Amino acid sequence: MNLQERDKAVIWHPFTPFKFAPDTIPIVSGKGIYLTDESGNRYLDAISSWWVTLHGHAHPYIAEMIYKQALSLEQVIFAGFTHRPAIELAERLLPLLPGAFSKIFYSDNGSTSTEVAVKMALQYWWNKEKSATGATTAKRKKILAFNNSYHGDTFGAMSVSDRSVFTLAFHDKLFEVVFIDTPTHENLSSLLAVIAEEGPTIAAFIYEPLLQGAGGMKLYASGPMNALLAEVKKAGILCIADEVMTGFGRTGNLFASSALALPPDIICLSKGLTGGTMALGVTAVTAAVVEAFQSADKLQTFFHGHSFTANPIACAAALASLDLLQEPSCMESIDFITSKNRDYLSRLSVNNALPIKNPRQLGTILAFEIDCGNDEYLNDISVSLTRKALAAGIYLRPLGNTVYIMPPYCITGDELNMIYRLLDELVLETATPPAK
Repeated sequence: MNLQERDKAVIWHPFTPFKFAPDTIPIVSGKGIYLTDESGNRYLDAISSWWVTLHGHAHPYIAEMIYKQALSLEQVIFAGFTHRPAIELAERLLPLLPGAFSKIFYSDNGSTSTEVAVKMALQYWWNKEKSATGATTAKRKKILAFNNSYHGDTFGAMSVSDRSVFTLAFHDKLFEVVFIDTPTHENLSSLLAVIAEEGPTIAAFIYEPLLQGAGGMKLYASGPMNALLAEVKKAGILCIADEVMTGFGRTGNLFASSALALPPDIICLSKGLTGGTMALGVTAVTAAVVEAFQSADKLQTFFHGHSFTANPIACAAALASLDLLQEPSCMESIDFITSKNRDYLSRLSVNNALPIKNPRQLGTILAFEIDCGNDEYLNDISVSLTRKALAAGIYLRPLGNTVYIMPPYCITGDELNMIYRLLDELVLETATPPAK
């Protein structure tokens, strides 16, 4: 049996229906922007392998740092112990974050980083109520979130995500959330009315700053968002920025929240945190959040943890990725990709004959909808687009009819042009009906 056959016998893959699943492609190596399968075929990774690979696959510097750390300390319980990689990573991250952050709480992926944030925010108010009155319930129990949002697949993360195909089987198990649309100049007054009415019962507002990822790469403007955040802050609501996808340069800034006037109280990071090499999550909080947990009452402890919290090897990988990210050449690469995407987008936008909708771009991310069927994750066109792209040696994974790219920062101009030519071909094929 080859790897594909062995996989089919024993593996359950994510986001994949058994009945209609295409054959998996066994990848045996990666180098830079390319993945190589067991037959020797190479695929240009245009989406950074689910948005995680910042500097390219098998980067020798990150690999070296992982190797050195594994030789000295591979794992230790993080309750009662600490270690140099976790301390150094927190020391380096905190000054880079957009706001005055005080502490880092480690977990092991993006979903758990948002799960931690939601639990912290809810317990923040529980602790404050208990300290003030001795009560074991809090008046602020609701979470405010955006329609079309996605924050992960654990139950808390699902609860604060849009009710969608991802959460449908569990709707009756998810807790109460106040959902609003992303802000525009037209709907802002109605959103502010919701804050005025619901504010005293809302513990926290969780949002993906400026770009909703899994919900379809949907952008929203910073101006109305600034006005919304100002009202949310005025109502005393904690703000949680989910930068799991938007962090570490993806939007052109080091963090998307840097483009907003008001910083969050809690920020969630993962994906590019380790350059895509290891599983690691971070939830960073301000001193005000920490203060609510500094009590002699042991019941006000944050009782949350993971076996692999602050894994030393993962922290070493994150430190290595930060080294690379902070080299001037890396930001130059981000600016270069941003500029190339902008040029390609301008060409797309002026051609009204193409069967596409809403071409858009933010930093290294470019997206548009194929005007075919419903705008939804279950749109079957994604399967055929992925298949055609793979045949051309490029890996895309459209979100339904939403086609996007988010390449590693090591991509060259020629490789970007290869992606753009493929996108042109896919769009033109969609525009041209098949011959009878």
